[in-house]
Amino acid sequence: MDAITEGVNNMNITDLQKKNRIQVSNSKKPLFFYVNLAKRYMQQHNDVELSALGMAISTVVSIAEILKNNGLAIEKKIMTSTVDMKEEARGRPVQKAKIEILLGKTEKFDELMAAAREERELGEGEEQS
Repeated sequence: MDAITEGVNNMNITDLQKKNRIQVSNSKKPLFFYVNLAKRYMQQHNDVELSALGMAISTVVSIAEILKNNGLAIEKKIMTSTVDMKEEARGRPVQKAKIEILLGKTEKFDELMAAAREERELGEGEEQS
């Protein structure tokens, strides 16, 4: 038990940031799945880190732009790098581009989310009557 407590006490900021990280793939889920997930993460953590490799980078940029253009997010930080990976087919080492975009809530985030929720509820009420 003491080891667990010590581990929690020794956690650094990077460990805490991983709770709000979304690793985006351009083949597994549709774009708006990630947009909605990012909104949920921002509600819980006040910011979200979007991360992608290679061909999924354009998807991350699109998610960030959608959130920014809708007035929900502001850009806090953008980091680019390359990571060494092994090619699946031949097992040889290759470098892949990586992007990480940290987005934070705008001042109007909660207000816009409440308005969207209200609009959805009104739409559902009209469908039932």
